[in-house]
Amino acid sequence: MAHPFAGRRFSWFRLSILVVIVGALALSGVWGVRYVQDVARADAEGTPWFAAYVDVTATPTYSVETAVGPDRTHAVLSFIVASSDGSCSPTWGAAYGLSAAAVDLDLDRRITRMQQDGRDLVLSFGGQANDELAQVCDTVGALADAYRQPIERYGITTIDLDIEGAALEDLTTGSRRAEAIAQLQQEIRAGDGDLAVWLTLPVTTGGLTTAGTDMVRVFLEQGVDLAGVNVMTMNFGDSKASDQSMAAASIEALNATHRQLGILYEQGGTPLGEASLWRKIGATPMIGQNDVRAEVFDLDDAIALNTFAHQVGLGRVSMWSLNRDVPCSDNIGDLTRVYDSCSGVAQGMETFSGYLAKDLTGSPDASAGAVTEPEPSATIDPTDDPATSPYPIWSEDAAYPAGSKVVWHRNVYEAKWWTQGDLPDEPVLADDQTPWLYIGPVLEGETPIPTETLPPGFYPEWEQSAIYTGGDRILFNGIAFEARWWNQSASPESGLQDPGSSPWKQLDQDEIKELLADGPGYRD
Repeated sequence: MAHPFAGRRFSWFRLSILVVIVGALALSGVWGVRYVQDVARADAEGTPWFAAYVDVTATPTYSVETAVGPDRTHAVLSFIVASSDGSCSPTWGAAYGLSAAAVDLDLDRRITRMQQDGRDLVLSFGGQANDELAQVCDTVGALADAYRQPIERYGITTIDLDIEGAALEDLTTGSRRAEAIAQLQQEIRAGDGDLAVWLTLPVTTGGLTTAGTDMVRVFLEQGVDLAGVNVMTMNFGDSKASDQSMAAASIEALNATHRQLGILYEQGGTPLGEASLWRKIGATPMIGQNDVRAEVFDLDDAIALNTFAHQVGLGRVSMWSLNRDVPCSDNIGDLTRVYDSCSGVAQGMETFSGYLAKDLTGSPDASAGAVTEPEPSATIDPTDDPATSPYPIWSEDAAYPAGSKVVWHRNVYEAKWWTQGDLPDEPVLADDQTPWLYIGPVLEGETPIPTETLPPGFYPEWEQSAIYTGGDRILFNGIAFEARWWNQSASPESGLQDPGSSPWKQLDQDEIKELLADGPGYRD
């Protein structure tokens, strides 16, 4: 019987194609499974929700319990802080103790009414003004009890820790706060209760500040199961481009925070997928006029931010504040100032809460029982092939001057300054912590980009005994250099190893191409 493949010759080319196809299918299968697992974990975190902040002690009093229409949302009641007498006692805005608020603000009754109406409430501790409880309570036990009192009094399952200003910079009180919250969360969960914990932190368009990432790290190290990090997408200052919309600045900040949070969870031993990380991020814009006069968050920004929240599956959207979600009266002349009771922008009968909350159907209480589950780390790294890479593959031993481009894990990076041994894709919390700038992926069908060199004799070869002055050019091992200042016996190789202090500067590709275009007679 004839063999079915008789007469066919073995082909290494066909085999290599088959290996590539099988490998790609295996890799896509792994990624597909991981994606499904990631989405499932994100869904376990709960459905994205909207809840607007309400300043409980602001004048005039905002009757959140009677809100109708778009304003009848879940609410974040703010702010619980330490007593003005310096004691470790929870108060509303340092003006009302819990019992006093029940009488003077009728707050207990109003909270009960909202809960009976099916509106979930979040308690927010901290804020910009007054002392956060951890700054006053000097023991973990006393601090945990101070947090516990309003949580139990109002029957709350989700809290919001608004940490900013001096409270954010103080890691000593930050550690005590995290330890107290971890203890309280564990106690409540041990009793079959729920306590979701959100950190609300300031942000720039580049993401969380160093103090912000430090605070997140402290909470994770103390064992707090964070529901998420809610960033204040407001008052960006110099980090926002003058022609950038508030929505665009907010989205840039959220993307940066997503990257940072992924690194923090990875470093903490709980790697999370893309979707799971987005579910752990919230956005809180300051509607209308911000504290920075040039920054105004308008209704178009609200629509754009809501659209983005749906696209990525943002865990939560809030706003500061329901008190301000109306246009200012004609009696107010200077709309570049911030007012507690109006937005400072024209909005007619429309509301920011209506646009920001659109189709965000989840609720804080429904998400409060979620437990963070790690996702297995990826075990397959993309393979780099010099034949299909536009630039050299990164090498740990090679030195790269500023402007050098390399390929690593199928991505292109450019050196921001001289570097050696620094991984291009090393996770860092801030861009200034890495010498590499990510440019983009290697594209299908790419091949090495030719590197231009000057022919032998174009410039004199470097001589160790020769004296060189600024502007002199030489060739060294086929590489063109220019003297930055007078030198003798200084090897041009130093221009590759340490260009900052070397008297030699390597000519870049643009300079070499210009020299070649001008012809062999050009030597300046």
